[in-house]
Amino acid sequence: MPTSSRLACGGRDSFSSSPSFPGNGPNNGRVVARRTNFTYAGPRKLSDILKPELLADRSSSEISEIWEAYHEGKEKVHGLTLDKARGRSVLARAAQCPFFIHPLFREGGHFMLVSQFQSPNYFLLAYLEDYRADPARAQPLLTISVFEDMSDSKGVALVRCDVINRGIDEVEGLVVCKSLLNDYADEDDFRIVHTFNRMPDAFDLDAFVREKERRWKGGEEGA
Repeated sequence: MPTSSRLACGGRDSFSSSPSFPGNGPNNGRVVARRTNFTYAGPRKLSDILKPELLADRSSSEISEIWEAYHEGKEKVHGLTLDKARGRSVLARAAQCPFFIHPLFREGGHFMLVSQFQSPNYFLLAYLEDYRADPARAQPLLTISVFEDMSDSKGVALVRCDVINRGIDEVEGLVVCKSLLNDYADEDDFRIVHTFNRMPDAFDLDAFVREKERRWKGGEEGA
């Protein structure tokens, strides 16, 4: 791929009429996606998972422990927590910059996932190659929900990651989830997300993948 690949992203809920993602196809490596949305397959509300009123008398640390313990041992799901400020930052920034790409590294190389934020609080991730081939048929691999129900009262946001495709294992799904949250919450990492969405000509794909690979192999990605 060229060092500076052209990428572009559109509005909050759908791709613009002519966005492009990195690839080796026609149009100088650009692959144009049609206007579409993913179909969400994870829990849309916190009450779909548990009854929030059962946690009303708990402290933020107790809620975090209960949330993580509830998901521990469950197959293909992960429960994480963010503090109020970090959770708010992730959602506010995702609303403004709803698309990003996520390299997943395995022995001998990597493949790319694409994420789309859908208001009010969830992300969907699919294989970039599937999305490029036919956005309407791209199947979500992961869904990530950020629940703010207790942010004001308890100062904690609850995150649920569902790994819904066997093409990605549970550990990889957790790493990608943590990486996505960091991409939107961390100031320096979010500058790259912002560039991807708002200044695609300035996005350096090769440098981005190199840095992600360094973090992944060093155990920093998703830490």
